[in-house]
Amino acid sequence: MSDADFWKNTSAATATSKRAGELRAELLEWDALDRDAKDLNELAALAEKEKDEEMVAEAQKTFIGLRERFEKLEFFVLLSGKYDHANAIMAIHAGTGGTEAQDWAEMLCRMYLRYAERRGLTARIIDENRGNETGIKSVTVSIEGPYAYGYMKSEHGVHRLVRISPFDAEKMRHTSFALVEVLPEAPEEADLQIDPKDIRIDTYLSSGHGGQSVQTTYSAVRIVHIPTGITVTCQNERSQSQNRETAMKVLRARLAALREKERLAERAELRGEYHEAEWGNQIRSYVLQPYRMVKDHRTEYETSDTVGVLDGKLEPFAEAFLKWSREKKKG
Repeated sequence: MSDADFWKNTSAATATSKRAGELRAELLEWDALDRDAKDLNELAALAEKEKDEEMVAEAQKTFIGLRERFEKLEFFVLLSGKYDHANAIMAIHAGTGGTEAQDWAEMLCRMYLRYAERRGLTARIIDENRGNETGIKSVTVSIEGPYAYGYMKSEHGVHRLVRISPFDAEKMRHTSFALVEVLPEAPEEADLQIDPKDIRIDTYLSSGHGGQSVQTTYSAVRIVHIPTGITVTCQNERSQSQNRETAMKVLRARLAALREKERLAERAELRGEYHEAEWGNQIRSYVLQPYRMVKDHRTEYETSDTVGVLDGKLEPFAEAFLKWSREKKKG
């Protein structure tokens, strides 16, 4: 940041400054915890020496508070991946099953919006394809804030719901699936430049909620990356230029993810193993009938608090996933 040419690239400089601010704030929290821990040691030693019960009780209460602060900060240690600090782009796709699956996709979207709110992140829907009767066929959400991708990456995969269908007059039990994709918002790196000749940009009437005139102008944008066939759309911003800018962000994220996937596949092939995350191999099951349980099939973490989970209480799943990922890398 002290380099004379630092601000020549404004967007990159802004992102770096923001990241530096996040790191400073985290370091200040660790320093404060360290100082308070030293004060606690002195208080505990004095309490033991004086045999003062009130002082002992105060030390115990302080210890509990310090432990809670430490556990919160320990979570940041787990968020050490290359893109964990980056913003995230999440896409949710309803599986086969029509109304049932579309309703489940909408439930997941609500869950993640609540989770983002709990973590102090900013989440906004940038593209949405509603179902014919209810629910959503697909939705793309931009999630911004410190460690957004780190918090959300545990959700990538197929999610399975088992419940008594509210759409079935016979009240039969149904199983629904939805696919959740989570990508880090790719930085504007030199080696990820997109050749204008490789993309086709279409505009059309928006059906989103971008403002009073959004449905009467050709503000929605569809970008097709011709070499890979990747297609992204954005229609919920207020103007065509904003939709185009957001769609390009999503395209860069998808291209970066594709490049990383190819790199990992090549490396895994050399090791003699490669397992594709295929549709149907669910990462998590949400059972609402005949009993209540949410279970992650990777980490084996489970809870009976289905209401809390569907209302955005996902921190235990994220932490279990991060610890599981760390142990898997060690192995």
